[in-house]
Amino acid sequence: MLENKLGITDAVELAREEERISKKQAVELFENGVLDTLDAGRFSALRAIHKALFGEIYPFAGEVRTVNIAKGNFRFAPVMYLRAALDNIDTMPQSTYDEIIEKYVEMNIAHPFREGNGRSTRIWLDLILKKELGLVVDWSKVDKQDYLLAMERSPIRDIEIKHVLKAALTDKIHDREVYMKGIDHSYYYEDYTVYKAKDL
Repeated sequence: MLENKLGITDAVELAREEERISKKQAVELFENGVLDTLDAGRFSALRAIHKALFGEIYPFAGEVRTVNIAKGNFRFAPVMYLRAALDNIDTMPQSTYDEIIEKYVEMNIAHPFREGNGRSTRIWLDLILKKELGLVVDWSKVDKQDYLLAMERSPIRDIEIKHVLKAALTDKIHDREVYMKGIDHSYYYEDYTVYKAKDL
């Protein structure tokens, strides 16, 4: 169980409340124009998104993790190299579709937060795509299993995730329903795999 501000000790109940609150906060982010004020492609933008989504739930919202985490056999960036990885991602180019997805893959490898990386980073990705290309991903058109497999393989071979997401691009950048599909907790991989964490 993750430490939380709600005093919840049951994992199922926590997941339910986390999804409800984060979706409510995501709607607020979309409607109050805050997203448009963020520096698209920078870690500072991702930090602000994460804090907004999870600030009511976790004391660590918006804070870089202090534990090493893995999913299955894949280990995300070790804590000792995490800050350097985030600094490097900030400097990566993002003027083309390929560059943007490469940046997204690197941020997924970094996985800077203890929980909620996927949802926050999908909003962050769409923010970059919107600014640079006038497009976003319509996540309802992304096959879940194709996405999962492509993301798992992306650190070695990113051509698959580029293909999967390119096929779902849309110019509906102001459509709230399209935006909300990106944070559907039950639809993407945070529900389908188990994190292992080691406290430092």
